[in-house]
Amino acid sequence: MLVTPVKVHIQYGPKPEHLAALRERLHPEIQLTVGDGPPRPADFEILVHGFPSRADVAASPKLRALIVPWAGVPIETLDLMRTFPGIPVHSLHYNVGPTAEMAIALLLAAAKMIVPFDRNFRRHRWASPFQDTPGGVALEGKTALILGYGRVGRRVASTCRTLGMHVMATRQHPEPAPPDEVYAPEALPSLLPNAHALILCAPHTPRTDGLIGEKELALLPPDTVLVNVARGAIVQEDALYRALKARRLFAAGLDVWYRYPTEAERELGVAAAPSSFPFQDLDNVVMSPHRAGWSNETEIARSVHLAALLNAAARGQPMPHRIDTHSGY
Repeated sequence: MLVTPVKVHIQYGPKPEHLAALRERLHPEIQLTVGDGPPRPADFEILVHGFPSRADVAASPKLRALIVPWAGVPIETLDLMRTFPGIPVHSLHYNVGPTAEMAIALLLAAAKMIVPFDRNFRRHRWASPFQDTPGGVALEGKTALILGYGRVGRRVASTCRTLGMHVMATRQHPEPAPPDEVYAPEALPSLLPNAHALILCAPHTPRTDGLIGEKELALLPPDTVLVNVARGAIVQEDALYRALKARRLFAAGLDVWYRYPTEAERELGVAAAPSSFPFQDLDNVVMSPHRAGWSNETEIARSVHLAALLNAAARGQPMPHRIDTHSGY
């Protein structure tokens, strides 16, 4: 098969050992540059970057594709790339399994109150730390509502069924997927009153921004567990905090947030609150620092998936996982 030289610039800062793992998997005709900014001369054809600036995208007149090196494409990047309609955007889906695993871990930890019981038992206290809640809620026989029935959502649905749960889901373009019930997003208000687990796996797009607010949370049963492994902004921050504080929701497991450390804060290693509300003071919240897609195998998996896209481009084949910049996925 004919393979043509392809120039690729990586601008997300992989560690040397991870870069070496990627190079091992690339066809020899792929020429790789790595840096914090565009190389000179800027003649790359593919840019690998999650948050490119307009200058980054415009730097190379030969640019023909942008690869975001993770699954969810940031809204800022979608907005930018809509102004470059001739440059397709692709993403990587190496983190499907770990993200689904984290969703289930958070669901179980929140439903079974693992964290407060653990803290209590470390002080050798055997009784429930809550007078009105002896041991959490049961999931068997209950209904899980999954927002976003893509690769992650379907994995989560499969495990929920194994736990004995009935699964409903929403998807922008619903198709029959028995035994699960899949609906259009417009059906959400009628689905929420039957959801004992609300699990967010949808991409963050203008359509899903602030999708779950006070009105939607009020429709949920009081024993509902909310899990978010998608993006924080899909659930309105103040509404979620107030519902949890008032115990209008049983619990939540959150891996995604509303504020992230700046580069300076990361470099200094200083504490950075993930929200303007004190979620850390609530005993019915399991908090995780946006690590659902991470595992000991993450960077190897990323290199495998990235190499597959780049090798396809070198062979003249369409790269998979193209993103519609208008829908956001």
